[in-house]
Amino acid sequence: MAEQDPGPGCDNSRKDIIPADAFQSEIPVGMTLESIIDLTGEMEHLNELVMLHLEKGGGFTCPSAYFTTVQPILDLLEVEIRVRYIPGMTKSDMKLIVQDWIDEEIHALQ
Repeated sequence: MAEQDPGPGCDNSRKDIIPADAFQSEIPVGMTLESIIDLTGEMEHLNELVMLHLEKGGGFTCPSAYFTTVQPILDLLEVEIRVRYIPGMTKSDMKLIVQDWIDEEIHALQ
């Protein structure tokens, strides 16, 4: 059955759907940090940074210790994205922001 147009003045949009190009707004619309990491393909790179932090910190003994290490890293990455994001950026531009930040953090730990 085809959906009918509700007519002028009716808002038929869904707020939970990510727009075709979410990077065309001040902060990527409808995107979480996780979805940005997935979209940019930087999950393995980010995991490398997390594992280096854990190694430098002597490892972890329980899940809460792991999250105590990971959460500040994710918070700092999110701040970096918010500071450096410019409306109109492409996925490649966003990848460079994430990639550069992770590389700098890894370099600082070595």
